[in-house]
Amino acid sequence: MKTQTKSKKVNKAWLNDHVHDPYVRLAQKEGYRARAAYKLKEIDETLGLVRPGQVVVDLGSCPGAWSQYLRRRFAPKQAGVGGAAVGELQGTIIALDLLPMEAIEGVQFIQGDMREDGVLAELEAAVGGRPLDLVVSDMAPNLSGVEVTDAARIAHLIELALDFAQQHLKADGALVAKVFHGSGYSQLVEAFKRQFRVVKAIKPKASRDRSSETFLVGIGLRQSPSR
Repeated sequence: MKTQTKSKKVNKAWLNDHVHDPYVRLAQKEGYRARAAYKLKEIDETLGLVRPGQVVVDLGSCPGAWSQYLRRRFAPKQAGVGGAAVGELQGTIIALDLLPMEAIEGVQFIQGDMREDGVLAELEAAVGGRPLDLVVSDMAPNLSGVEVTDAARIAHLIELALDFAQQHLKADGALVAKVFHGSGYSQLVEAFKRQFRVVKAIKPKASRDRSSETFLVGIGLRQSPSR
């Protein structure tokens, strides 16, 4: 009963924080599906990663807030209003997630597990050999609470994103990936540094203070893949 009571208190506290969260309210006002849109927005505004005309892959895209943000950035000024922008699209967005995602006009969505060869092949077919300007990854595993196990699961997803980026990014392209401080974090930073010329760690204001998440950004491949 004590555990149940504690769980209820935690859920109530989270709900209270969520309801009063300024980014939740802003997302509702501006038509984003989740407050996560403002994390990518701050990263983009800090580093200037997103530009109309690019080819971008959004990994771990559900519920679609990052794809929405990208969609708006690729929309002509007059179309970039409302929920997910509609009308003309200056760029290409390919999104992938395990979970189903409500359609966003102009965004090609693939549902599946990137760890499966068939799904990865489908994603690569959608890319169609085009060099990517940007890969964004909000992928996160189901956490068990066992630090060593969780660190391994997180590292595996980051390795998948790094490998995909290495194979498909332009020489001056960028990867944005969610990571968590804790066991294995320094190794992930080193993995980014081995692959990219510039590596930055950013914790956006929209990322809750008590959350251990941060975002690693790698810009410019140290060695371009031979295509």
